[in-house]
Amino acid sequence: MYVATVIARPGTLDPAAAESLRNAWGGGTLHWLAPDEAAEFALERMPANRWQVWQDMQALGIDLVVQPAAGRRRKMLLADMDSTMIEQECIDELADEAGVGDRVREITARAMNGELDFEGALTERVGLLKGLPVAIIGEVLDSRITFMPGGRSLLATMKANGAYCALVSGGFTAFTARVAEALGFDENRANTLLAEDGVLTGEVARPILGREAKVRALEEISARLGITEAEVMAVGDGANDLGMLARAGAGVALHAKPSVAAQCDIRVNHGDLTALLYLQGYAKSDFAA
Repeated sequence: MYVATVIARPGTLDPAAAESLRNAWGGGTLHWLAPDEAAEFALERMPANRWQVWQDMQALGIDLVVQPAAGRRRKMLLADMDSTMIEQECIDELADEAGVGDRVREITARAMNGELDFEGALTERVGLLKGLPVAIIGEVLDSRITFMPGGRSLLATMKANGAYCALVSGGFTAFTARVAEALGFDENRANTLLAEDGVLTGEVARPILGREAKVRALEEISARLGITEAEVMAVGDGANDLGMLARAGAGVALHAKPSVAAQCDIRVNHGDLTALLYLQGYAKSDFAA
């Protein structure tokens, strides 16, 4: 058995569109997870025209995911940070303070789209931050960093149901530590910016945490918890997330770069992070505070 889930921005999911899809695919009863926002129905088989219908739904502002019904509720969340749990790329915000924002943003965009080697791109960008006072990091966290909508509900609800939550970023520990504490992650892993005499040296500690390190985090943490990788939900948006997204039982491309989304079966372009709860079958009334 399969489950088809349709998700849109709050108040924008047309009940007629959801019912029309259910009828066209011969699905079971339409079950509303959140009025005018998320609904699901059962299917006996994977529809042959899934991706054509997905494209049609995208044009209506609706995300569509079809997945096996068994094992949808995951025991672990493995999340990227930049443009996933927060709405910014932390290195881009630091670069603005260093006066090299445009150059760094260009490199970041190309790296996240898979056009550049992640480690080389990170090394080049960090080099452009040389001389920036360490105190600027706290100022950026306080004034520039905002959380992706739905993140608090996602973690609170999964943790209330026994899941473990890990934040694994190609960004920096100075940011992940604060974000992890604020949102309730059980642990965080990231790169460390090096500093001397209160200013950044333009270097990052080795080894650099990138694509393979995120896969290792998936392997190590799931093994430590005694769960399988199939019981993990991973979420990210960039090319360096593809390894963990492919390995996890549910790999969610969230507002991802087109080249990244194209390699993932679960794509969320219109919903926020609460979409990850709807995909697991949680109704809005199930969300933890």
